[in-house]
Amino acid sequence: MDAATRDLIWHNLWPMLQATVQKTIPLTIISFILGLIIALFVALARISKIKPLSLLARFYISIIRGTPLLVQLFIVFYALPQFNVVIDPFPAAVIAFSLNVGGYAAEVIRAAILSIPKGQWEAAQTIGMKYPTALRRVILPQAARTAVPPLSNTLISLVKDTSLASTILVTELLRVAQLAAAPTFDFFALYGVAAVYYWVICLVLSFAQNRLETRLDRYVAK
Repeated sequence: MDAATRDLIWHNLWPMLQATVQKTIPLTIISFILGLIIALFVALARISKIKPLSLLARFYISIIRGTPLLVQLFIVFYALPQFNVVIDPFPAAVIAFSLNVGGYAAEVIRAAILSIPKGQWEAAQTIGMKYPTALRRVILPQAARTAVPPLSNTLISLVKDTSLASTILVTELLRVAQLAAAPTFDFFALYGVAAVYYWVICLVLSFAQNRLETRLDRYVAK
């Protein structure tokens, strides 16, 4: 590695870290939280006995899982303005990522809920709990233990998928690396630094996942 490349990396470490902290991480957190909220409602609709509601949830999941995330981003940011719906880059990315997470996480949550023995539902009903209360206090805490590993994988994938936001002009980590490397065409060095940033974030999330799984073990029915 020559001196010019080392200087290029050194001078862009801080701007790339700023982009990570100010854009990539907030984009991930906001999208994941909103996506989980969407996913919970979609999962409940999916297992609902109300047929139209269940069919609507199936259709939503099918659309999300059957189309590329990049296409979803382009529809929100580039296609909607044709219908006079103009959304700034960051909110557009949040919308697209949240909807995408919602589609994938809904099936994870649905499977986790269905994995809880029916006896847990019956026991809750026996002591007078209504459906929302039983769901909140009995079923979801136990289902969370089953759902954590796949949902954590979804979160880790989302961290990496945020790089696609650069295609709609969000100045996140990859976008900053692209702009910094463009004048010198030294893409390998700066893309390598970006890869290290993504890797570190994913390592931290994997550690947090393990800790969370341990804490949720107490909710598993023995």
